[in-house]
Amino acid sequence: MLDIFMDDETGSINNDIQQLVSDILKHAAGEEGVSGEAEVSVTFMSDDEITKVNAEYRGINQPTDVISFALEEMSEGEVEIIAQQGIPVALGDIIISVDTAVRQAEEYGHDLNREIGFLALHGFLHLLGYDHLTKEDEVKMFGRQKEILHSFGLER
Repeated sequence: MLDIFMDDETGSINNDIQQLVSDILKHAAGEEGVSGEAEVSVTFMSDDEITKVNAEYRGINQPTDVISFALEEMSEGEVEIIAQQGIPVALGDIIISVDTAVRQAEEYGHDLNREIGFLALHGFLHLLGYDHLTKEDEVKMFGRQKEILHSFGLER
């Protein structure tokens, strides 16, 4: 079971969008074989706020559409987190810029619900270890993303 905690710092995300994000992330968790108790947080921010996060953690002083912070991802010198019975595994945090999502929805010719659902899924796949730094990884991640969107029924 996947528990999802949402925080709308913009005050602009309605219940329908929140339900869509919850549904698509739970669908993706099932498709990806996430088993046991797991949790993820999703925060909706403005471009100004996500720019601060992007600058602090990625050194890029501009807005972006989605940023993920995987808590299960290990880097050199870190201690592995061992799941304990009855305690959910914290997969990480997904941060979505509502301002950028609105612009991208208009640019791509689909509604805001589809764009935010897409961004939530994209961020979630990053939490599960997918990436797109190399062409090979990009093909794998974007292919999987397309498959999950299709099986969920959220297409352009």
